[in-house]
Amino acid sequence: MAKKDKKTEKIVKSINKNVRSSTRKLKPILRSIVGKKVDVAVRDLTFSDKRISNDVKKTLSSAIANAENNFQYDIDKLVVKEAFCGKQVVMKRFRARAKGRAAPIKKPYSNLTIILTEAKKIEEKHGTKS
Repeated sequence: MAKKDKKTEKIVKSINKNVRSSTRKLKPILRSIVGKKVDVAVRDLTFSDKRISNDVKKTLSSAIANAENNFQYDIDKLVVKEAFCGKQVVMKRFRARAKGRAAPIKKPYSNLTIILTEAKKIEEKHGTKS
């Protein structure tokens, strides 16, 4: 068994805990920014109609600041490698209904994680399709 050559790649991470939104509403926004350059992702989040995109933009900006200050990465080369969310606590409330009944209201919270990496230059090969 030969050891695999793993390049120690510095990952830049930013975690936002207790985001006041469900994971179901966050996932489409996060899927839309994965793989994009950081400046394009910030622009997309700025002009998004979703309320929660402001919190996602804050977390992304924090990750950019971490990359710049901790690892001295060039901001122009940063790419969103991963963006995912997980469940947090659920605040439970109730709403009074007719005939003395009650209807539950669940207010979910989420954890939001954004991982950035520096884009590698990919050399394009010209020639045949082989």
